[in-house]
Amino acid sequence: MTIVSSLIEKLGAHKIKVGEALKERYIHIWKMDQPLSALCAVLPESTEDVSQILKLCHKAKQPIVIHGGLTNLVGNTETNGNEVVVSLEKMNKILEVDVDSRTLTAEAGVILENVQTEAKNNNLLFPLNFGAKGSAQLGGIISNNAGGLRVLRYGMTRNLVLGLEAVLPDGTIISSMKKIIKDNSGYDLKQLFIGAEGTLGIVTKAVLKLVEAPKSRLSAFVGLNDYNNVVAFLKFMDAGFAGILSGYELIWKNTYEVMTSSGSPSKPPLPYNYEYYVLVEILGSDQIKDLEKLETLLEVAFNEHIILDAAIASNASDLNWFWTIREDVHVLTSSTKNDQHFDISLPIPLIGEVINGIREELMAIIDIDKVFSFGHVADGNIHFIIGKHHQSDELIHQINEVIYSKLKAIGGSISAEHGVGVHKKGYLHYCRSESEMALMKILKKSLDPHLLLNRGKIFDI
Repeated sequence: MTIVSSLIEKLGAHKIKVGEALKERYIHIWKMDQPLSALCAVLPESTEDVSQILKLCHKAKQPIVIHGGLTNLVGNTETNGNEVVVSLEKMNKILEVDVDSRTLTAEAGVILENVQTEAKNNNLLFPLNFGAKGSAQLGGIISNNAGGLRVLRYGMTRNLVLGLEAVLPDGTIISSMKKIIKDNSGYDLKQLFIGAEGTLGIVTKAVLKLVEAPKSRLSAFVGLNDYNNVVAFLKFMDAGFAGILSGYELIWKNTYEVMTSSGSPSKPPLPYNYEYYVLVEILGSDQIKDLEKLETLLEVAFNEHIILDAAIASNASDLNWFWTIREDVHVLTSSTKNDQHFDISLPIPLIGEVINGIREELMAIIDIDKVFSFGHVADGNIHFIIGKHHQSDELIHQINEVIYSKLKAIGGSISAEHGVGVHKKGYLHYCRSESEMALMKILKKSLDPHLLLNRGKIFDI
């Protein structure tokens, strides 16, 4: 009996996609969708279903690729035709909101935006936020330890997960769905699965930490010409707002121009006179007082020559305008061809010098015509989108080397929040030591001796 026949017999044909139904499914890749190539796609409806799938595949030594919202920034959802795809889209129930514990319990297929809405309906906030919130699912978010726009204040996904349920490659269910913050009773096993990119187990449920919903939200765009002042302004604002500064986004001039040009849905809040544009967000408790403080701090920063210009968003319309500029990355990708994306981390004080040096080096390559840079500067995370004339392997590797080779000496990372997947694994040595990579491989082989889950992702064994 084939693995597909075994899965149909155990789970029922309605949970298995094969043939023409399989061809109708797609894997999203930037600017294109490619048809899914796999033995079958299985759509479990419960943790028990996932366990049965993995038991059968473990027995048959059948490789598996896991699908969530298919953001697929580093190739984690890509297949070669010989795998069983497990998609968690039907495990999409929010199971509980506990207002007193400030927790939300949900299945792995729940979309982030639905979590945010449910928290808001209960006068609470799930602070994780990023551009793909309308499609990204919790399982993928947790498995990639997603970051986003508010890491400065609330941390990465890892900081917002209290309890977790996952299924090991042999089908064993590991469930620790606790709502408590403190638990020092041995190893914190959930951390094995957070950020592991689906290589150690399949996340099926999670208990998420909620926080009090802010009573005020303000933002401002600021213009500066010196990166040292970008750092100085971050310190100034963080001290001035004493812990409620929630976002601090940096955009380089040429990137800001495209984000707000005639081809963009957004007009510029500030003129194109500055080298750097910073977008700040304050989530506070009093709209009037917070606005007064913001105006005062901006005036002081202007008088002290830290900033050169500023525009404040104090109402819902302006807030949406400002943040659409930052989040609408498709404005950049639609203006490029053969775009290549990067998501790196480096120490905050070095960002200006290192990134500007990389930009100059990239623009000296004759086959590159555009270099866009922006990111979450307060947590050291910068994104590149690079447009080029063709997609040759040689050019892709040349660009990768220009960027990644700078990171080892300064203690940076090739992946701040998107993961390693397939696309970055050849460059892992630029941010991980040999002993670190050896230990990761020991963990992989201990939990997945047949290398069945997301084989070839993060590293090769």
